[in-house]
Amino acid sequence: MHHPILAPSLLAGDHAHLASSAREVEELQLEWLHLDIMDGHFVPNLSFGPETLTALRRRGITLFFDTHLMLSEPHRYVEQFAKAGSNLISIHIEPTYDHEATLVRIRALGCQAGIVLNPDTPETAIESLLAHVDLVLVMTVQPGFGGQAFRTDMIPKLEQISRWRTERKLSFRLEVDGGIDVANAADCRAAGADTFVAGTSFFKASDRRAYANAFAAL
Repeated sequence: MHHPILAPSLLAGDHAHLASSAREVEELQLEWLHLDIMDGHFVPNLSFGPETLTALRRRGITLFFDTHLMLSEPHRYVEQFAKAGSNLISIHIEPTYDHEATLVRIRALGCQAGIVLNPDTPETAIESLLAHVDLVLVMTVQPGFGGQAFRTDMIPKLEQISRWRTERKLSFRLEVDGGIDVANAADCRAAGADTFVAGTSFFKASDRRAYANAFAAL
C-alpha cells in the first residue's frame, strides 16, 4: 500500500496571496499541492488557469502539482497545464471526448495521468482505463465548491476500485477529494485510499502541523 499523502487544495487558500498559501504547505514539508481548475461550465464555479501555475513556479514553489481539470473539454488544455508546471493531470470521465487518448497524451507530455469520477458516476465507468492511469480520484462531494459535507456512500466505491487495483496488480494511487477531515480520512484509508485532498479543513486548522501529522499517521 502507498504511504499516505495529504494534498492541500489551493482553492481554499488566500486568493490574493496564493504563493504565500502554497509556501505554507511547503513549510510543513508536505509533498503535494492540489490545484482545482474549474471552467464555470462542467462545474458551476471558476478558479484559475495555467498562468497561476506558471506564476507559482516562478516564485520558487517546488511542490508536486496535482492538477485536477474540472473542464468540459479537458483534452484541449492538457498541454498548457503540462507546460505550466503540472506533475500530474487528472481528467474527468463524465464529459464526452477520447479519454484514453488524452491520458496517453498527458503521459507523453511528461506528466502522470489521473482519471476522476463524480459521486453519481459508477466506478465501472473508469474500469477499462485503470491500466492507463497513475491515479484515480473519487470525488466525495459534487465538485464545484469547497466546504461541502463528505459523502459516506462513496466508501464502497473506494473499496471496489481498491480491489481492482490489487487483483490486476496495478499501482495507481487512490485519491479522495471533498469534505475530507482526519476522521473520515481514516475510513477512506481503510477502504484503500492513500491520497487525501483537504482544502477548507487544512487552511482553517488551528494547528496545521498537527493536522498534517495526523494524516501522515493514517
